[in-house]
Amino acid sequence: MNMRSARPAEATASDAQQAIIDEFAFFSDWSERYQYLIDLGRKLAPMPEALRTQQNRLHGCQSNVWIISHGDAQSLHFTAISDSAIVSGLIYLALRVFSGRSAREILATDADYITGIGLSQHLSPTRSNGLAALIAFIKQRAQAALAE
Repeated sequence: MNMRSARPAEATASDAQQAIIDEFAFFSDWSERYQYLIDLGRKLAPMPEALRTQQNRLHGCQSNVWIISHGDAQSLHFTAISDSAIVSGLIYLALRVFSGRSAREILATDADYITGIGLSQHLSPTRSNGLAALIAFIKQRAQAALAE
């Protein structure tokens, strides 16, 4: 099974974060922003059932989230999916910022887009914890890739 991911849309994680902030600024209220998040989540690549295992499950999320990484320190890719529409949108944003980047860029990047689009004030505590777990997983994989 080929799990190679496409190159990131933006040249750097910083560019991706700014693009996300600019896109969300277009919406005037949070009901529109939530709908946009749901629409983004629908763009995630499907994950075969065979990969939706307990081993690939992200712990710390109330929803079911499965995530796998592949690549090396030069280019680390992530594939993830959730059974929740909004969580899938949150995954899409995180992968847009971090997937396809070098381990060094991943580790040097703070997820500023979360505050930049107002997510930190509009997510439930359980979703905030899940998003933190997702980003921690990505950073741990980057750290491991650098150590190899």
